Order: sequence, then C-alpha cells, then structure tokens
Amino acid sequence: MEKTARAWLTKRGVTVRDIADLVFYLQKKYHPNLNIQECEYNVERVISKREVQNAILTGIQLDILTEKKQVEEPLLSILEKDEGLYGIDEILALSIVNVYGSIGFTNYGYIDKQKPGILEELNDKSSGKCHTFLDDIVGAIAAAASSRLAHRAENVE
Repeated sequence: MEKTARAWLTKRGVTVRDIADLVFYLQKKYHPNLNIQECEYNVERVISKREVQNAILTGIQLDILTEKKQVEEPLLSILEKDEGLYGIDEILALSIVNVYGSIGFTNYGYIDKQKPGILEELNDKSSGKCHTFLDDIVGAIAAAASSRLAHRAENVE
C-alpha cells in the first residue's frame, strides 16, 4: 500500500522533495540549523504511516474520478470548483495532521492559506487537473512532518 501511495503522489506530480520544501518553509524560523535532508526524512516517516497512505489513496482517487467526470452531480461541480464551503477535503487532510498532535493544526492552517511551492501549482485550475483533495493532503503531510520535527527537536534540546 505504501508503494502505491508513493507512486500515486509521483504520478500526480508531487515528490518527497516538494513536500520537504514545505516543511522547511514552515520550520526554518524555529530551527536555524535545519536542512532539507532532515525535512525529507520527516516527510518519509509521515508517509510510512498507514492512515496517511489511506488518505493519499482516497483523496487522489476522488480527484481522478472527478477529472473523468465519474462523480455525480451536484458533487461533481463542487469538486471541480474546489468550493470553499465543501470542507470534506480538509477533513480528510486533518486525519493526517492528527497523527502528530495539535501543533499540526496551526501548521496546516497556515500553509493552507499561504499556498507556497507545490501547493500553488496544485491549486492552479488552468492545468485541467483536479487536485481538490491532493493539495490539502500534501499540506497536511507537510504540517505533520513539521510537527514530527518540532517534537523530536524538543526532546533533543
């Protein structure tokens, strides 16, 4: 299952490095000696969790079905537009954030509003791709990895 989740992320244009860049964006201010390899390591650990893999597979599958118009109305239009009041995409993402504690909620909310790096690309509707769930999943993985990193640093210092 992990292999499939990783392959689907790659197929949808998301790399571990892309997510690690988001972790670096979130944590660089708090960890002056932080490097991208440490961010990648924490992303890898988050993706290795079964509940994270479940969210990845579920979200990507819903995005693909939406692109193929294999979702019925009115849900199809809601997912195609990524309507702000829909919220189920964020709920799925929060299942990832929950894995590493409450600090992830603030990281997730912040990065979801800022939309740096890969999140900006995933939110570009002109690509013809639907990333209603994927953008939130990627942000949540970054937030969870940031939380993991923060918790580990706290135990070291």
